[in-house]
Amino acid sequence: MIGQQHHESGAHFAFTDRWGGVSAAPYDQLNLGGAVGDDPHAVHANRSRAATALGLDPAAVVWMNQVHGRDVAVVDGPWQGDVPAVDAVVTERRGLALAVLTADCTPVLLADPVAGVAGAAHAGRPGLVAGVVPAVVEAMVKRGAEPARIIAYTGPAICGRCYEVPEAMRSDVAAVVPEARATTSWGTPAVDVTAGVRAQLAAQGVLVREDSHICTRESADHFSYRRDRTTGRLASYVWLGDDTPGPGPGEATS
Repeated sequence: MIGQQHHESGAHFAFTDRWGGVSAAPYDQLNLGGAVGDDPHAVHANRSRAATALGLDPAAVVWMNQVHGRDVAVVDGPWQGDVPAVDAVVTERRGLALAVLTADCTPVLLADPVAGVAGAAHAGRPGLVAGVVPAVVEAMVKRGAEPARIIAYTGPAICGRCYEVPEAMRSDVAAVVPEARATTSWGTPAVDVTAGVRAQLAAQGVLVREDSHICTRESADHFSYRRDRTTGRLASYVWLGDDTPGPGPGEATS
């Protein structure tokens, strides 16, 4: 159910796989996406199961209406009413989990435990080009985060060896993010979104602690839109626990 978990200085990062849920094929089993055609009751049950497995209150998870843009929302609790169309969220609320839904795109999780700021972004190819990654870092910095102090993880995503695109599309992406230029294992043009994310973070002064080694298209344990088209969505979570250290004596957060 929870494929990977990391804890650092009171910051928590978690990534799901596709198992341990109640959804029927082709969304089997732990589909966490509410806009892919699955039974809403199954999605609700799956989200509750995943949150409980992480020790989270299912009602204290912030989801996004992801549209491949660069807009960032600052949140202090779950949405009331309609979920806005954003591809990144930032919070200073401890215990509030930020969630990213993916099935090939790169989930980006960020936390500055000293400043008490966490952020999450959904970075597919369009969002990478639009600049959602620098946008979420900038929003965190405005709230006291320091780039050199930010802990960053990326989650399971399609790799550059598998993400085939037309040559013109590769050129358009590489014109904005040269590091995303790639070639498939069979020798055709490709995009490596995770490499592009890593480069954009580095340009902001943020180093990725760990890239996931999992390619969603290659892994039978993960959902992949490229591989299956009609399928479920994985979730990646970041939150600051009550054990998160605050600034020390005389230490500013901005």
